[in-house]
Amino acid sequence: MKIFRNDGRSAAALLLCLALATGAGGLAAQQGGGIPLNPAHPDSYVVKPGDTLWDISGMFLRDPWYWPEIWYVNPQVENPHLIYPGDLLTLVYVDGQPQIRSTRGGGATASGTERLSPRIREEQLATAVDTIPWEAIGPFLSKGMVIAKDDIDDLPHIVALRDDHLIGASGNDAYVRGATGNEQTLYSVVHIGDQLVDPDDGAVLGYEGIFVADGQFRRGGDPATLVLSNSQREALKGDRLVPQAAPLPLQFEPRAPDRPVEGRIVHVAGEVTQIGQYEVVVINRGTRDGLAPGSVLTVWQVGDRVTDPIDSRLFGRKVQLPDERAGTLMVFRSYDRLSYALIMEAEGPIHILDKVRNPS
Repeated sequence: MKIFRNDGRSAAALLLCLALATGAGGLAAQQGGGIPLNPAHPDSYVVKPGDTLWDISGMFLRDPWYWPEIWYVNPQVENPHLIYPGDLLTLVYVDGQPQIRSTRGGGATASGTERLSPRIREEQLATAVDTIPWEAIGPFLSKGMVIAKDDIDDLPHIVALRDDHLIGASGNDAYVRGATGNEQTLYSVVHIGDQLVDPDDGAVLGYEGIFVADGQFRRGGDPATLVLSNSQREALKGDRLVPQAAPLPLQFEPRAPDRPVEGRIVHVAGEVTQIGQYEVVVINRGTRDGLAPGSVLTVWQVGDRVTDPIDSRLFGRKVQLPDERAGTLMVFRSYDRLSYALIMEAEGPIHILDKVRNPS
């Protein structure tokens, strides 16, 4: 069974490396075709609660996905990839090349000078700085999924609701056929939503599984009795059941794909018409195309086709306007032919069928 689930993760496992560059050496690298800097970059920065690594990198770099290139990992520091509130990020130069290093719990001395000597600090992993805002995709990671076309009919389904209810909610009983689980198995009740079609070849990529409620059996049989809980929408006859898997930790290292990718946005989570920052989208490219969690792509708004009111030589033919850059997205879950991604930056309106390409 192919259930493309966005599994949850611990609140601090969504972490990555940070690459930063600055100073005269960094500027020379930029002018020579190196990593481009944010013109307003600071020389050092003390990490604050609520910061994300994407935002911190954006303070120093024009393109945040370049940060793994020159982030220095100190092997003598426990969890050297992780950054915590209170850490001091400071530039050093090694063989003339800039590096950013983290001083654990660094800050300013009484005289106002920076304290650069490393210090050991015991810190719970849960307080480490996240890659991106957890609240942006946390609920979606634990509840969102895509269901393969061929597997829908094999999933257990609600055949009726107790007491002749037309809809079910938390505390209601539902009668289910096709179930093989037991009372220890927790299920997601899902409504089969939109068909996801690849606009390039017309292939059905799958169906959106819209989370309805949690469910747990209190009695076996055919039909079995399921108790609903944590309802997010009404349970209906025909809704399917998917076993809930244990949450999986995710570590993201944002980077450009290793090979050229060009695809399209085929779906957006939620009922929105214009896609903005931190919206979750589905694109029609996946692992077969070299995408993985952390892959960064640029979004391009597809140019309109318009009539030229002056050039009569066209005889009514349309003129194709150029595509315009509209934003940046980062993949956080990928499958064979599709991926879930989060819009990190929205420079203009983004719509279904807009194109995605390697960042330039």
